[in-house]
Amino acid sequence: MSAQTDISGKEFDGFSVEIDETSKRGDIILDRGDYNTIAMCQRDQLRAAFEALDRDDRVRVIVLRAVGKHFSSGGYIRGFLEASPEHVSKLADNVAAPARCEKPVIAANRGYCFGVGFEISLACDFRIASETVQYALPEQKLGQIPGSGGSARLQKIIGITRTKDIVMRSRRISAEQALAWGIATEVVPDGELEAATDALVAELVTFSPIAQRTAKKLLNQTEDATLSIAIELEGYCYSRLRQSDDFREGVEAFHEKRAPVFTGR
Repeated sequence: MSAQTDISGKEFDGFSVEIDETSKRGDIILDRGDYNTIAMCQRDQLRAAFEALDRDDRVRVIVLRAVGKHFSSGGYIRGFLEASPEHVSKLADNVAAPARCEKPVIAANRGYCFGVGFEISLACDFRIASETVQYALPEQKLGQIPGSGGSARLQKIIGITRTKDIVMRSRRISAEQALAWGIATEVVPDGELEAATDALVAELVTFSPIAQRTAKKLLNQTEDATLSIAIELEGYCYSRLRQSDDFREGVEAFHEKRAPVFTGR
């Protein structure tokens, strides 16, 4: 059930939350020094923030962005040695919070986007990248592997050969390469990152909320399905949406040559 649990202004570890009711967006803003390192306890709080924004009926789109020149250089490394094995085993579940959100989630990336910073961006639906972006999973340099879903998500996007090149060599990927490989949704000049993010938010809020929720869930759940099963599930979802008020409104607006007014029902 939707709610208006206002978490904007609340104090978090290494980030803040803002809600803009006019734009129908909720922003999670990384803010920890020059490199926005992500602490262990911060991951639990990030998960809670995503879940709260997903429940808030004032928010249609969630944006993950950062203060400064770098999105995030990754996790606070010493924290891995201090954390219990049980805590570490849950890291991927926390970082997957953007993917579990029913609402669209945009990552606005610039500068370093390493380790968990890259992994949580991969869990988002859209990645708008500044031309300054460098993506990397550098864990091999620490005698480790990505532990929050990074290698698994990346392999789904770019295939095993390119993923091995990035993971096993701790290779940095430029914005241009990320766009060519399908990692980035869009690449823009650094000074235009905020405007490009604003434009995507403004576009997404014009669509039917129920149609967007359905599309995201269908695409996520059929990623590993066979073609025949994916087509069958798509048909079920299509049939279900035909009964919605939003679909009726969309059809009527099309014939009346006006902008539709969707209500999410």
